[in-house]
Order: sequence, then C-alpha cells, then structure tokens
Amino acid sequence: MALDLVTVIANELGVPERGVRAVVAMLVEGATVPFIARYRKEQTGGLDEVAIRTVEERHGYLRELDERKKTIIEEIERQGKLTPALRAQIEACTVKSELEDLYLPYKPKRRTRAMIAREKGLQPLADRIASQPEEGDPAAEAAAFVNADKGVATVKEALQGARDIVAEAVAEQAPVRAMARELFLNEGVLVVSRAPEVSGPTKFEMYYEFREACRTIPSHRFLAVRRGETENVLRTEVEVDVARAIGQAAALAGRRAASPFAGELDLSLADMWRRLLAPSVESEVRVEMKLHADRGAVDIFAQNLRSLLLAAPLGPRPVIGIDPGQRTGCKLVVIDATGRMIEHTVLYLVQGDAAVARSRETLRGLVSRHRPVAVAVGNGTHGRETESFVKEAIAGLEGAPFVVPVNEAGASVYSASDVAREEFPDLDVTVRGAISIARRLQDPLAELVKVDPKSIGVGQYQHDVYQPLLAKKLDEVVESCVNSVGVELNTASAPLLAHVAGIGPTLARRIVSHREVNGPFATRDDVRDVTGLGPKTYEQCAGFLRIHGGQNPLDASAVHPERYPVVETMARDLGTDVSALVGNPALAAKIQWQRYVDGALGEFTLRDIVEELKKPGRDPRATFEPPKFRDDVRTMEDLKVGMNLEGVVTNVTAFGAFVDVGVHQDGLVHLSQLSDRFVREPSEVVKPGDKLKVRVLEVDLVRKRISLSAKSGSPTQQGAYGRPAQAPQDRPRDGGRGPQRPAPKPPAQPAFSNNPFQKLLKK
Repeated sequence: MALDLVTVIANELGVPERGVRAVVAMLVEGATVPFIARYRKEQTGGLDEVAIRTVEERHGYLRELDERKKTIIEEIERQGKLTPALRAQIEACTVKSELEDLYLPYKPKRRTRAMIAREKGLQPLADRIASQPEEGDPAAEAAAFVNADKGVATVKEALQGARDIVAEAVAEQAPVRAMARELFLNEGVLVVSRAPEVSGPTKFEMYYEFREACRTIPSHRFLAVRRGETENVLRTEVEVDVARAIGQAAALAGRRAASPFAGELDLSLADMWRRLLAPSVESEVRVEMKLHADRGAVDIFAQNLRSLLLAAPLGPRPVIGIDPGQRTGCKLVVIDATGRMIEHTVLYLVQGDAAVARSRETLRGLVSRHRPVAVAVGNGTHGRETESFVKEAIAGLEGAPFVVPVNEAGASVYSASDVAREEFPDLDVTVRGAISIARRLQDPLAELVKVDPKSIGVGQYQHDVYQPLLAKKLDEVVESCVNSVGVELNTASAPLLAHVAGIGPTLARRIVSHREVNGPFATRDDVRDVTGLGPKTYEQCAGFLRIHGGQNPLDASAVHPERYPVVETMARDLGTDVSALVGNPALAAKIQWQRYVDGALGEFTLRDIVEELKKPGRDPRATFEPPKFRDDVRTMEDLKVGMNLEGVVTNVTAFGAFVDVGVHQDGLVHLSQLSDRFVREPSEVVKPGDKLKVRVLEVDLVRKRISLSAKSGSPTQQGAYGRPAQAPQDRPRDGGRGPQRPAPKPPAQPAFSNNPFQKLLKK
C-alpha cells in the first residue's frame, strides 16, 4: 500500500497532519508561501514560512520518490521478479538512496564479469559459495565446471567466475550498501594531499597534508578542498577501516568460519569491496557531503541576503548619490524622495586644485538648491577620499546633509543590466550606478531586488555550490523579504512588484504600464483592471500591496481586502468609522476580537488584524542610523595594532565576519574573536549591516590583510588564529578558518576476535 505523503511529512516534522494537509492542498491550488503564512493561519495551525517551505520541499521530494517507485515497480514486474515482499519494501521507502539500493539487482546494466560467469554456467558453484555449506570441497566441486567449450579452462578459472557472481550479488544487497554508506559517512576520514604534479606554494597549501572526519568537516572547508581538487592542486580520498567493513559485509552475507567455502567467500568479499562496493558508495557519499556543504553555504548566503534586504532604510527623502572615480571623475546624481533623478554631474578630485575648487562649488550649489538630507558615497575605490572631500566641501552650509558610505557591491551589475537600460536609456552606466547607490540608501530592499543576489558580495563559495539550489533559495529570501515589508503600489518598480506574491515579472510590467497610462491606483481593488490579473492572483497579492493616501485607509495596511467587512463591523461596534479606527492604538485595543470568531475566521487572523489597526503598514525594518567611521582612519596605513574602531559588517561566513572599518579593505573578525562567550556560528551574534566595535589585532600591508577582534580586553600581537590573518579575497577560497590538526587515523576494529580479512587485504 502506497504511503500517505501528508502523514509521512507530518510525522517527520512533528507538526499536526491537518496543517500539513492544508498547506499541500493550497500549494497544489497555486497559493504562494507568503500568502499561506500570512493569511491562512487558521487552516495551517499557524505554521510560519520556514515550516511551510519545508513542507513544500519535502512534499516535492516525496512526490518525485513516488513517481520513481512506480517506474521501478513496473520495470521489475516486467522482468517477472516482483514479489509481494519486494513491492512492500519499495513502497515503504522514504529515501531515494534506499530505493535505488533495492532496485540495483534488477537494474539493466552493461555486461559484467558476473554476467559472463553466469553465461559459462557457474551460477550453481556460486550458490555453493554463497550458501556456506558445512561440507564440501571447493576445488573438487569446481572441477565439474571445467569446460573448454564454455571458456572455463581450469579449476582456478571456475572458482574465479563463481566468486565474481558472489561479489556482485553481495554488493547489490541493500543491507550491505546501507552498511557501507553508514561507515563512510560516520567513520570515514577525508584525506587530502597535494597533486603529484604540483610544486611550490599555492592558495591551497594548508591542505597538502590534511585529514578530517567526514561527519564533522565544515561546509566551507569541504568546498575549499573540492575547489582545490577541481583546480588539480589537491587529491582526495575517503579512508575507512576496510577490514571492519568487509567483516560486517561477511556477517550480512552469512559467512560461516567452519564452512570449507569460507575462504572462497572471503576472496569474493575482498574483491567486492575493492572493485564494486567501495568506489560506488564513496561516490555516493561524496555527493551527499557536497549536497550537505552546498546547503550550509546556501543557508549562510540566504541569511546574509536577508539581512541586507531588510537593512534599515533612510526612507523617502531627497538624496545625493556619488559613485567615486579618479581618472573619469566621481559621478554625482540628485534624486528626489521618490527616487526620481533630478540632476547629474561629475566631480573631478584628482585633476588639480582648480578642478577640485570647481567641484567644491558645484557640490555646494547642488546641496543649496535641492536640500538633500544625505549624501550617499559608494564605498569602492577612492570612496573614503571622496567622502572626506564631501564633508569638507559642505561644512558650514545651513542644513548640511550627513554623509554616509553605501556598499556598492553589485551596482555596476545593475547599471549594465536590461532593467537599468529600460529605466535610464539615455544615461551612462556610471551615472546609473550613482543612482543605484543613492536609492540603496533610501530603500535597500527596493533597489537590491534589481540585482542578481550573487552579485551583492555576501556568502561563501557561491560559484561552487549547486546553482539551481542557490537560485531557488535566494529567490525565496527575496520573496519573503518583499512581502514581509509590503510594496507601495503607486511607486514600486517592476522588479520589486515582480516579487510580490502571485505577480511575477510579466504581470509586474503590465501593472507599471497601466499606472503610467491611467495614473495612480486609487484603491487596491483598481489593480483588478490590469490585463491578466485575475481573481486568484488578486487574492494572493492584494494584502502585500500598499496605497498610502488612497480612498480606503485599510489599503495602506496589511489587512487583506477579504477582511475589510469584519473591520467595518468592528468600527461600527465601537461607534466610529474605519478611518478613525485605523492607526488609533487606544481605540484598536478596545476591540474584543473573540466576538468575531466564526468558521473561517479565527484567533490567528483576528489578532493580526487588531495589531495591524494599531500600527497600519508598519515596517519591520530598523530605524536608520549612519555608521561612524573615524576621520583619522582612511587607509590601511592609518591602522595601528590595538586601535579601537566602529565598523559595519559586510559579510558573514562560517568562519567569521568581514567588517568595513573605512579603509577600502574589509578586516576579518574570526569566529574565535567575535565574542567573549563561546560562539558556534557567527550568525548567532552578527549579521551584514550590523555596526560592530572592533579592535585591530594585526595589519599586513603587503598582503592587504586586517585581523580584528570584537572581544573586550587587551590587544594581542597575533592574528585571529595565533598566526597571520588571511586576506578576505583569499580566505573564502582556501577555507577561511584553516584546517584543523590532522585527525588521527581510526584504529582497526575487526568484526571478529581473529579477523581473517586483515591478512587477506594484503594479498
């Protein structure tokens, strides 16, 4: 009987089956994860986005598994070898590797040594070896199979062929493969060495003699080794106790020490391990380790991306944006509160005193005319010098804006993209880059969604992981962030609208075109007039769209239009109208939500509605505060050991955090230096965008490496590891945290007190 996938998932995740069944049903009907998590809590039992995505992922896996089961059952049935017991085993499988193990003996394969031996009539002799009888003479019995016409010239050849059959049969047994897989995963040691053809130091030299247990090696270290292997610098193998493995296989194969055929079985198993089982299972385990490492790296990337997307926005205020440059000048733009470009120019800061003076007057004039609240300066090359120039130039002006460095990673990618060309077809790419920098200050989320997340400069080994997995995870993060904040329908760009639940790129462009032709939307309901936006899509997206200053005050909130009637009833019961209730915490607190519970409307939704009425359209992001870099620290040469600084976390990896301290070279705060307490994962204490007080541990001007500490206490002269710190550009490639001491070689653990396989393996 086939498994009920919902029951399996509910048991695995430890959540109510009713909620899982509702999630699966809604996903099948086309509902989006943000919509289910926010507006269908009664049906799901309050499952959050993480749980819903886990259900979605696991259900997809089990559905694929179910389809594979059907294919396998049909194939084995076609061969006439399907038994009720085998069918039951196949249908009970919940893991793909176990399913493939069951199918392996029946899987069509190329001609093998065992097949050739069977063609020579040696199956009965193989059966004798496999059955381990208490009596018999292997050589004498093999003599009966000697037949030159069949290609069996000697007793030795007969026994060899029989052993080939036994070796393949044992290697294809599901329990034997499961044993080997567990041994490789739980007791295997990844052994790394330098490729013979490589001489001299490389960025992977710390791995020239390296060992670490497969079950404990961190994702970043495994990916570093994999990269070294891909670049033909390193060689790797997974080492296990072979004698122990064969001993366990012998027990599973029913070896009997007293049988005269025990020696033949021993030879079969040794050959089976070396030729058939170990290479196959090691490959599977390597794939499993790679998948595990990929997931670890992707999770770190996703956490960092979420932090950047949800960074505190300055808000809808006029801003000047500057993309620093030397030879070609600093591109400057002025944008208004909506992000529309008003004016652009170029400041020349290295072409002599006269050019600097003209640039100073140009900047002061722009500030006086447009009254920006801030100047956003890209933190790339020449960024700190440009920032200092701006501060000096506008000093003394009435209402002078504050100056803030902005991470420009990915701005050049955006400026050359189709999105940027569509927005600003007549502008140079560098001017588009300055616009992006300014808008990032106003609203990081709205601007960063236009950039491929892989270009934003966070994460580790992003090009080494499985790209579809990375793309899917990052898309989920962007979707989650956009919908948790909400989108202003009348000002949002098409790339931002495309991430609203249910909309997508094509419909987003239609919404923008409709807005440009017909003017701003007066109500949420008006978006129904957009071509292609049907009832189902409206249901999914409406609650995440915002219209501030529209006809209905609820349109500026996260209350879904399907719940407007209950809010109107609440207002009437309080003796007021909706406009007076929305945004009035004191009045909203008087709502007795229990009075409005009915079959489709429960506590989860009603509590959300009351909270939303108190603070409609509340932004979950923090309040913006500009970072404070020291004015006397502009280059690495200005850094001194023991110096205390405030920096901004730019990237978090498995081995530490990179921090911008205003010198155009991020420093590393190693995991061991992040806190006075023990920290297992850097993400426990920091995230990108955090302001962090650090102390300089080491400055390596030659290799441009900065080692920092966020710990309290006296400074130290050594790097984060007690050795020189690594440069940010090098560390992710070579593993970052560095290898541990070589793991001791696991001692042999024979399966029997007098293990017969130790000597056998030396033959």
